[in-house]
Amino acid sequence: MRELYPFISPYREGYLQVSELHNIHYEESGNPQGKPMIVLHGGPGGGCQPFYRQYFHPEKWRLIMFDQRGCGQSTPHAELQENTTWDLVSDIEKLREHLGIEKWVVFGGSWGSTLSLAYSQTHPSRCTGLILRGIFMLRQKELSWFYQEGASYIFPDAWEEYLKLIPIAERGDMIAAYYKRLTSTDLQIQMEAARAWSIWEGSTSKLLLDPNLIQHFGDDEFATAFARIECHYFINRGFFATENQLLDNVDHIRHIPAVIVQGRYDVVCPMVSAWELHQAWPEAEFIVIPDAGHSMSEPGIRDALINATDRFATLV
Repeated sequence: MRELYPFISPYREGYLQVSELHNIHYEESGNPQGKPMIVLHGGPGGGCQPFYRQYFHPEKWRLIMFDQRGCGQSTPHAELQENTTWDLVSDIEKLREHLGIEKWVVFGGSWGSTLSLAYSQTHPSRCTGLILRGIFMLRQKELSWFYQEGASYIFPDAWEEYLKLIPIAERGDMIAAYYKRLTSTDLQIQMEAARAWSIWEGSTSKLLLDPNLIQHFGDDEFATAFARIECHYFINRGFFATENQLLDNVDHIRHIPAVIVQGRYDVVCPMVSAWELHQAWPEAEFIVIPDAGHSMSEPGIRDALINATDRFATLV
């Protein structure tokens, strides 16, 4: 199993104003003369984590990471206005132009895979490769599985904590019930909902329960942005024109070298979505990790992702 590359710090950081309201924080690390790579974090609303840099050979990659609107170090924090999938796609292009990059490899997992597909299908000429993990296409069946009924059968103990905040009369639509609370003007109600929403995901993201991950998801600042922005995107169905938009537009990117890494026991983003993407896009390399859940830090997923980034450093 591959281990992470040694920790590195950014050689450049900054803010880019992408609208009158939003400023996004970005950083560059690795080799300024290396092959450009953009990393799209999960959530939406998850923000970038420093250990992401360790999945990439520091001498081969010019690594660009940014916090999407409303999360991480971007401002304003947890803001829902002017925060849609297509705003983020536009931000990626603005950042590419700002940094003087012609083309780059796109790396994204979970919601990052959603955004990677949306961006690459909109701007295929700017993508030299795609590395995707834990496929999520923001369809109703995916949302219902995790937030209404399905994952609850596998993690009934964690589900009970997620459920108990919502009165019985509102439990027929848990996303709507949480959205009501996450957008409440009562900050205590908002915070309770944010922590419960976030801890539910943190409790289910690995094959083996990780108390440290749960603690991270329960952090007030992280949970506020994560829960509010996720729920905002989900209640708006990702701002997609149709349910299957990302699958239907795969033909736009089938010529781009790609790898799809999926944990077989991913409860957050079940393997059926990766399988359906694989069927629509047989040219992409499809790697199933037999003993992993959702998290990129699980050993098998980590191994596959580092192998992929090493290969793409020379192949694309």
